[in-house]
Amino acid sequence: MPFGLDLPVGATYGVGQVIEVEGVKMLQVPLWRSYLAGCILLGIAPCTAMVLVWGYLAKGNDGHTLVMVAINSLTMLFLYGPLGGFLLGVGKLPVPWQALLLSIAIYVALPLVAGFFSRRWIINHKGPVWFKEKFLHVLTPVTIIALLVTLVLLFSFKGETILSNPLTILWIAIPLFLQTVLIFGLGYGLSRLLKLRYADAAPSAMIGASNHFEVAIATSTMLFGLSSGAALATVVGVLIEVPVMLMLVKVCLKTQTWFPEKAPGGPQTQLAGAATS
Repeated sequence: MPFGLDLPVGATYGVGQVIEVEGVKMLQVPLWRSYLAGCILLGIAPCTAMVLVWGYLAKGNDGHTLVMVAINSLTMLFLYGPLGGFLLGVGKLPVPWQALLLSIAIYVALPLVAGFFSRRWIINHKGPVWFKEKFLHVLTPVTIIALLVTLVLLFSFKGETILSNPLTILWIAIPLFLQTVLIFGLGYGLSRLLKLRYADAAPSAMIGASNHFEVAIATSTMLFGLSSGAALATVVGVLIEVPVMLMLVKVCLKTQTWFPEKAPGGPQTQLAGAATS
């Protein structure tokens, strides 16, 4: 049963029906609709982390990327719940609003507020120089290790399912792959049409194509359960995102001449130029 619901056995909720398995109430949803729910929750979660890596690899503008990440964070805070509820409803899937809003509060609002106040506290007590030169250098490897641990745990829970159902994984991966490439193509093409610099165009296209898979996985697990098709679909999204985004980074690097001004170097070069001006 999704968090926040307490329905009797046999009751219907959306296209789901409440059943009891070994004394535990569960909401049984058609498997293909469960996969659809996972793809929806993944697709509407804008990236706020990995795009920094993709932008760096593509020699993009760090400042531009950070602004977009901030916008995405605010977008998720206010629109992820309503948009997710709307699209799940269109797909005739159950929408437990309590669980949806709780997942946003835990996985989006709480880290945002904690980061804001911890940054202010550290700067007030240690100063901005210590924060940039000491704290961030320590925090960066911690975030990378945390991401790797998250991926290991995800695939350890779903590894057997992925290996035993390759055809199912393929059917889930195809629309996710097409979505990623299509959104990237639209963003990249529009950036060229607007005559943006390459350093701005590359991260602009990739931030739309990339997803905040951590939030999508946590939300789908809270709404539909760890063993659900929705949770599996979000994990498949992680499985294909890294190689696909690396492919798109390569595409960006090969097409820098499409834009009016090629970036003179990587983000470090741009930052150094900004500091001396």
